[in-house]
Amino acid sequence: MDGTVLNSEIMYHKMIKQICDKYNKKYPKDLQIKLYGETDKAICTTVVRELKLPVSPDEFERQMNELAQKVLPGAPLLKGAERLLTHLHDHKILMALATNATEQAVRLQATARPKLFGLFHHKVSVTDPEVYRGKPQPDIYLVAASRFPDKPKPRECLVFEDSAVGVLAAKEAGMQVVMIPDSRLDRDQTRQATLVIKTLLEFKPELFGLPPFQDGPRPMERVEKIKET
Repeated sequence: MDGTVLNSEIMYHKMIKQICDKYNKKYPKDLQIKLYGETDKAICTTVVRELKLPVSPDEFERQMNELAQKVLPGAPLLKGAERLLTHLHDHKILMALATNATEQAVRLQATARPKLFGLFHHKVSVTDPEVYRGKPQPDIYLVAASRFPDKPKPRECLVFEDSAVGVLAAKEAGMQVVMIPDSRLDRDQTRQATLVIKTLLEFKPELFGLPPFQDGPRPMERVEKIKET
């Protein structure tokens, strides 16, 4: 969700910086990159520990959630996200949202964009009762796949990810993964992805056996027929 469908990842880091500023602590870029794609709980625990903040991780998370209520609903869509989701939905390719964000964060975004989030067959967050571990563990993706009606095998699922943590989770789940990495990520953090693209506008569905866009180039080469996850 954050950093793949919505340009909200950067908003999280702005919220963290705002809280750190209150305690006269600098939130360095190397720490931002280290935390890219992690769960809220992991982020709060690491920030408090690394920056030696005079608050508990729970209090830091409470402050972050308070800011999120005001900020996150305004997160803009990333380039190509609506086009791809609508295209796959129109061709009856089932999709799931599988995110390291909390159910509360998903609800915030879904309330702000009900039509877009209604395109997903189902949504799985890190706080889902069946998810015991967040990314980089594979739980979220395996649970998401299990909730499709025909129970696809992992190799029949395609994941879209922006973080190295998410890519590792997808690979651990045995799935193919298209990565749209943040420009700040080191190239080494993209090597495990099946395919790396700059934006979703570059994605060619036909490479994975999916119906091609009618407004783009014709099919180049078939990779493998998949079910979208």
